[in-house]
Amino acid sequence: MSFSIGLTINHRHHAIELDDPRVTLLDLLRERLHLTGTKKGCDRGQCGACTVLVDGRRINACLALAVSHDGADVTTIEGVADGETLHPVQQAFVAHDGFQCGFCTPGQIMSAIGLIAEGQAGDDPERVREGMSGNLCRCGAYKGITEAVCAAQRAMATGEAA
Repeated sequence: MSFSIGLTINHRHHAIELDDPRVTLLDLLRERLHLTGTKKGCDRGQCGACTVLVDGRRINACLALAVSHDGADVTTIEGVADGETLHPVQQAFVAHDGFQCGFCTPGQIMSAIGLIAEGQAGDDPERVREGMSGNLCRCGAYKGITEAVCAAQRAMATGEAA
């Protein structure tokens, strides 16, 4: 038995046939659609490496069944830049050394974009750290990540560079 779902991923509609209703959104993105920017870290919803936006909200793609998001609008790290122009959060991560090895970076950036869109970032580093607490960095780049999120929030609010 197969299941037909439709997803808009990074502004492009995909009609997908699933042979198994247990396929996670993460596995669908990585294995079927070859969008490998979304990382599989713990595969248990504890590290945040798989963070994507679904209908504008942050979710752990490893915990989400693809079939349960039929009709959703999904944004992955591959969909945030505008051609060669980086998203303000991506620019801020570069400017503030918000990464080291880079494995967690896509999830961190997607979580930051969601946090800012939710109006939860503000200018308080402690508030940003709390809002980003679902995203772990094994390298310990938290200072740069926090600075990047604060700078991106300011840049997006004022229209200036991060």
